[in-house]
Amino acid sequence: MLEVQDRPIDTQDTTPTTGGSGPVSMNAINHWVPHNLVMRDAWFPLAHSTGVGKTPVRRAIYSEPFFLWRENGVAVASEFHPNERITRDHGPHTDARGRYPVMEHYGYVWGWFGRPEAADPRHLPSLPFLPPKGGLPGHMIGTVRFDCSAPISLENLIDLTHADFLHANITGDEKSESETIETFYDSETITMVRTCTGKSVAPVMKFFSGIKQPTQNIRQVIRIYLRSHCAIAYGRFTPGDDVPLFHPCVPETRDRTRLDYAMNTSNAGKLFGHVMPKASYMVSRQDSSMTSPQSPRYMRDTKRKDIHSKFDVPGQRYRLLMMDIANRQDAGDFAYRDDVSADCSDIIGLRKELFQF
Repeated sequence: MLEVQDRPIDTQDTTPTTGGSGPVSMNAINHWVPHNLVMRDAWFPLAHSTGVGKTPVRRAIYSEPFFLWRENGVAVASEFHPNERITRDHGPHTDARGRYPVMEHYGYVWGWFGRPEAADPRHLPSLPFLPPKGGLPGHMIGTVRFDCSAPISLENLIDLTHADFLHANITGDEKSESETIETFYDSETITMVRTCTGKSVAPVMKFFSGIKQPTQNIRQVIRIYLRSHCAIAYGRFTPGDDVPLFHPCVPETRDRTRLDYAMNTSNAGKLFGHVMPKASYMVSRQDSSMTSPQSPRYMRDTKRKDIHSKFDVPGQRYRLLMMDIANRQDAGDFAYRDDVSADCSDIIGLRKELFQF
């Protein structure tokens, strides 16, 4: 069975995990077809709150349209444009007026994709470094896109070691005195924690934070909320600044991903706090150079097996957890087995004194 609490992963575990319609074994990672995964009964961050006004804007989840606008200041989400002459019935994910459940929190407008009657704020992911009512300045938020399926983007993200090679000009190279990697998971989340001592100073901190030392101690965390395709990336650099990033990968289509990010650098030095969020545009281009060619290779099951190293254990578990949820939902089981809204401050290593809201 899947674990139902945060705990370290057993890298030797080959026990099948059970889904609603049958077992999902470790061997299933070689039959990974992320384009076929549709997560339902989940909140998706459709847009920054500042991007939604009286004029409708269009977003999509798995190609289903979400038109967003405000009525008397309150966010609305509908499958129909407000000026559209409606000539068809509403879909299965909206009410009689064709409207989706919607809520506003953390500076985002969230739309519910799934059974409307099941929408519940308790299933909103915990993002403890973002102000509950929003309000981050404009230079801390932005939008990038990936030409790949959302799970491929997130699988890339949870392999933190990739940054040493793909983003070395920003976050630093692979050189360090020691390195440990831990993975924690439950039925709805997976978290990877990477701790390094004596690691080469990140160039972006050397130039914009004025770090003079040749090395840093770092603790980097990736926490993924599986159904919502949302990730937290939280880095603690000593000496240096904390870098808390909200990294949502909204599946606009099965091979197109929208990322409306938010990086709360309010507690960083002024120069670094302005520059670092914009580094997301460079990082996304670097990531796309890898994920875009990968995406079409996973559009259908093949006999080819992936080659894995010990650093791929978090990615392997991510695949299994996603496939297990999909299996359960295909069998009609949409229940949450774990509480995604529970405060995750401790597991991500949040310095709570910096983020008092």
